[in-house]
Amino acid sequence: MAAVLTRPAAAPYRGGIGIARTVVPARGRDLRIDVEKQKLARRVLRIEESPSGAAAERVRRLRAEGRDVLSLTVGEPDFDTPEPVKEAGIAAIRAGMTKYTSVNGTPSLKAAILDRTEQKTGTRYDSDELVVGVGAKQVIFTALAATLDEGDEVVIPAPYWVSYPDMVRANDGEPVIVATRPEDRFLLRPDQLRAAITERTRWVILNSPSNPTGAVYSADELRALAEVLRDFPGIGVLTDDIYDEIVYGDERIVSFVEAAPDLRDRTLLVNGVSKTYAMTGWRVGWGLGPRYLVAEINKLLSQTSSSTASISQEAAAAALTGDQSAVGAMVAVYRRRRDLVVAGINDIPGLATTAPDGAFYVYVDCSAVIGRRTPDGTVLESDQDVVMYLLDEAQVAVVQGSAYGLSPYFRVSFATDETTLRRALEAIRGALARLS
Repeated sequence: MAAVLTRPAAAPYRGGIGIARTVVPARGRDLRIDVEKQKLARRVLRIEESPSGAAAERVRRLRAEGRDVLSLTVGEPDFDTPEPVKEAGIAAIRAGMTKYTSVNGTPSLKAAILDRTEQKTGTRYDSDELVVGVGAKQVIFTALAATLDEGDEVVIPAPYWVSYPDMVRANDGEPVIVATRPEDRFLLRPDQLRAAITERTRWVILNSPSNPTGAVYSADELRALAEVLRDFPGIGVLTDDIYDEIVYGDERIVSFVEAAPDLRDRTLLVNGVSKTYAMTGWRVGWGLGPRYLVAEINKLLSQTSSSTASISQEAAAAALTGDQSAVGAMVAVYRRRRDLVVAGINDIPGLATTAPDGAFYVYVDCSAVIGRRTPDGTVLESDQDVVMYLLDEAQVAVVQGSAYGLSPYFRVSFATDETTLRRALEAIRGALARLS
């Protein structure tokens, strides 16, 4: 049965201008905030900062204090953007391409996205079925803003990317969290999906390869989910494919629109250049979907960001249309790191994990560590406790599984060099050996 994340109603404000006090539930606890001079919207107070972002900021703060912290937190490639892509951005500056563009992208980027998507999925989209945003995250957020009313539900398999539930809440929706099982490779089963659907369901979010588990849906698994969704014509499918080029198996990854082409008109396919081409700071993402939805998303973007940076768009177009050998080289390095980390984790008593099929994360089961005592006698009662212990005792930063909706686990990012990974594994081993 699906686990539905519910929240009591927030207490009303007792004032506008002046000092107002509000109690807003946040992730199972009461967050008490004094707001001076002007009240804040509940949509802001009901969400939290991204846990992975908070973990990265904690690392930066500790390093500024002189601590030698080994960070395995951030989902960001440690490679540099390929040289031809950087040169395309520089050339755009020199050519004076520094003005506003159309909301849904420059002609060169639109053509590159549409052609590349057709190559990968066998599906041809038109330019009025395309939205270009400041990263895939903005596209997802704006799609939810365009479609959710208060109380509308979004089905999200757990473990999930940390931002999905809060983006739903920020747009007045309710995330319906469905806990997946390790024996199912952390993938949503058709019976779970059917049980989670209600008359308020508006979206199902699928992320393949997954952050944080690296799990990949096969074509047959996608078809099985599509079979359920055919019984519910009012539900959209948001597929986050941002890691679709970072895969380790021999078989090509299959997109949802390829597995279920008849559901294309209610599928929003989201992607971007951040992970594949090590372009996180360039901030280019896109969505491909039905015209009516894309038109409304573009309307919202026209009132917020206006357009993605013109220089970044030219660089992204070069990445999509240029030599792809750099991608293969990066994936080969990730594969070696994956094997190193999986073997290292499974060699540490108390920890266990499986090899991910894609992305650059491993999701580590730390259930055997829960209940043990630290050298000062503190009992580790949760994966959050384990993560803080590793930070204090091993100087290794990871992200707790509760941030991804499924405990007791923690996520390790292997988007960092092998020397750091080896040092971190040894430090974790030593810290856990000191538990009683």
